[in-house]
Amino acid sequence: MMPPYEMSAGDDEPPKEGDSVKAGVPKDPAVPVAGDEAVVEALRSIFDPEIPVNIYDLGLIYDMKITDVGNVDIKMTLTAPACPVAGSLPREVAEAVARVDGVGEVDVVITWDPPWTPANMSEVAKVALDMF
Repeated sequence: MMPPYEMSAGDDEPPKEGDSVKAGVPKDPAVPVAGDEAVVEALRSIFDPEIPVNIYDLGLIYDMKITDVGNVDIKMTLTAPACPVAGSLPREVAEAVARVDGVGEVDVVITWDPPWTPANMSEVAKVALDMF
């Protein structure tokens, strides 16, 4: 069963500033809280379908916080509001992170400020895209 999610924008329309996707359930207190590395690994498993680089190295994740009870708050952007997966990618992010052992509820919030630019990409992404 996939974790529940909600978003004010539908999958067929671009998300607006502050739109949120939620996934997951409260974490069992007996399970240790996931570390940053495990969450980043989940984020690196998600790729923008138009760019052969994961969303973490593309620089789409602006902020990530893991609370002491294992909830994860993520602030992310997209390469463009009209991106073909703008309505579905945030949900994919929330669901992937919610599947990490030691993670409870996940909240992914969309921001367009500052806008994404290629300068956000990691060195790994720039090498992969031959952007040197």
